[in-house]
Amino acid sequence: MAGQKGLQSVGRAAHDLFEDFATCSGHARVATTAAAGGPKGERFALGAALEHVTERWSEQTRTLLDACAHISNHLRFTKNQRAADESYIAGAVSSIALLDDGFDDRKGH
Repeated sequence: MAGQKGLQSVGRAAHDLFEDFATCSGHARVATTAAAGGPKGERFALGAALEHVTERWSEQTRTLLDACAHISNHLRFTKNQRAADESYIAGAVSSIALLDDGFDDRKGH
C-alpha cells in the first residue's frame, strides 16, 4: 500500500505542476510577447529576438505539459489496473478456498 501512496503522490505532483505551470507560463508568454511589440515596431532586432524566445518558450511549455499529463494519466491507469488485478486475484483465491471447503466436507464423510 505504501507504493500505491507513493504513486498517488507522484501523480498528484504531476497534475499540480501541469495546472500551475500552465497558468504561470501563460503569463510569461503574454508578458514577453508584449515586451517584443515595442522594439519590433521600431524595427529593433531585440523585438524579433524576444518573439523568437516566446515561440521557443511555447514549444517547450507544451512539451513539459504533455509530459506531466502523460505521467498523471499513466499513473491513474496504473492505479485502476492494479485495483482490477487485486479484485481478480481476490476472486480467484476465494474460489480456491470455496473448493477447498468442498473437499474438506467430503473428507469428513
